[in-house]
Amino acid sequence: MAKASTSSAAASIQAKEVSKIYGHFAAIQNVSFTVRPNTVAAFLGPNGAGKSTTMKILTGYLAPTTGSVSLIGLDPSDPAQRIVLARRLGYLPENGPLYQDMTPRELLDFLGKVRGVSNLSAAIDRVASQCAIKSVFEKPIYKLSKGFRQRVGMAQALLHDPEVLILDEPTSGLDPLQIREVRALIRELGKTKTILLSTHILQEVEAVAQQVILINEGQLAYTGSLADLKKDSTIEQRFYDLCEGKKEVA
Repeated sequence: MAKASTSSAAASIQAKEVSKIYGHFAAIQNVSFTVRPNTVAAFLGPNGAGKSTTMKILTGYLAPTTGSVSLIGLDPSDPAQRIVLARRLGYLPENGPLYQDMTPRELLDFLGKVRGVSNLSAAIDRVASQCAIKSVFEKPIYKLSKGFRQRVGMAQALLHDPEVLILDEPTSGLDPLQIREVRALIRELGKTKTILLSTHILQEVEAVAQQVILINEGQLAYTGSLADLKKDSTIEQRFYDLCEGKKEVA
């Protein structure tokens, strides 16, 4: 069911035949796709399909066994290029680690200084407003709910105003109102940034994304626009079946 990937011209995110092998187990195998600038792409698949592995490779946390990736023309597996990329990339990992004894304000101040963010006070105010965390600014992070911790994680990913955002399950742990707020934020950010977000929630795709990348059992199953997907009812049904964890029928 895989569709040819989008042209690599002017791609902000590109994966070429990427595989990650652990012994005899292939976490992902020959995955290729591109995401153009100012596009929100939803990276879908059942739990365990290989979404987080792919995102860790894209951000340089893991090296691919074979294949290559680039973000804004930079190779995250190259140490020198990864340092440059870090200034232009925001990453929210699944269950991202936070310094639990710090308050959100202290965390953002610390990370902003490490990253050399100019006009840091204004940047902190901006992300605090965007992510609606001002009400818990002075509370230790370990006392915050999972939803607020997730929003603090989103704030740190946005602090240096990156060109590309990689978000792993950004609405995980949020209540329905918070989910709507985060989706609205992603739609707004997508006007000026390239965003790749992983999810296994189909409603997330229809709410925020222009592009769909579907992975199943470590292999690319579909890449293209949601509109194109919906034009073919057979492909669409197989898409929904995969996202619900059903096996494809030969």
